[in-house]
Amino acid sequence: MSGGLKVLALQKDDVTKMLAAGTHLGAGNVNFQMLSYVFKKRNDVCIIDVKKTWEKLLLAARVIASIENPADVCVISSRNYGQRAVLKFALHTGATAIAGRFTPGTFTNQIQAAFKEPRLLVVTDPSADHQAIMESSYVNIPVISFCNTDSPTKYVDIAIPCNIKSIHSVGLMWWLLAREVRRMRGDTPRTIEWDVMPDLYFFREETKEEEEVAEVPEVQPAQDAYNAAPQVPTDPFAVAAAEPLAAAAEPLTMIAPASTFPAKEEWVAEPATGADWGAEAGGTDWGADAAVDWTA
Repeated sequence: MSGGLKVLALQKDDVTKMLAAGTHLGAGNVNFQMLSYVFKKRNDVCIIDVKKTWEKLLLAARVIASIENPADVCVISSRNYGQRAVLKFALHTGATAIAGRFTPGTFTNQIQAAFKEPRLLVVTDPSADHQAIMESSYVNIPVISFCNTDSPTKYVDIAIPCNIKSIHSVGLMWWLLAREVRRMRGDTPRTIEWDVMPDLYFFREETKEEEEVAEVPEVQPAQDAYNAAPQVPTDPFAVAAAEPLAAAAEPLTMIAPASTFPAKEEWVAEPATGADWGAEAGGTDWGADAAVDWTA
């Protein structure tokens, strides 16, 4: 929906990107509602008209830009090919992303914690995201969807014809949509190129990312390393056994240490020196008669 404006016309660089990503390659079958977007059929593959794809992309961008609160736009992708693109689109435009499995009742069940009330829904594949499209029809939420030539268009208000079976095509279409939304909102001027590369929207397998992280640059060893004598690993226990024991300052004995408790009185201790218990004390004879006369 460029309206014949030169500013909104399809640029040559965008056409090159779309052709390189295979956006124009459709499926072998054609849905009767998507027949108007097919340019021709070649080798059992439907060729999508790129100009119509661009016009529908501009229309979708105008609708998204008209939403006052960007968080009211919900973007969904249950397929792996579009999950990274959805998250990047939400990051750059402020939309709400649902990547992965769509929980049934998100738009209709108010009890669950993941309940949402968006004003606009953008999906990657109408076949894989049929549950979200079905629930949006219950609550009157308009739907924008990327559709292939054989995709069902039931409950889809704006269908953007493109190849949704290719990793690069899906990522590029989300990148173009995010760029046009930012341009229409005034976040990115049209006079300069957007600094975000389309590669950030492409799906990457985890195995490839792990291989790139695991790759370590090869380091050539120094020339002296080949002639150096091998280093024998040292055993700490053997080193400790070979060292002589240091002479102790005091000989080690088995005598128990002195007690710190106070000494008790020893009843069987010897009497003090010079004291004779057998001697008479004070000249008193215990066996003598007392001075008292008991017979008086």
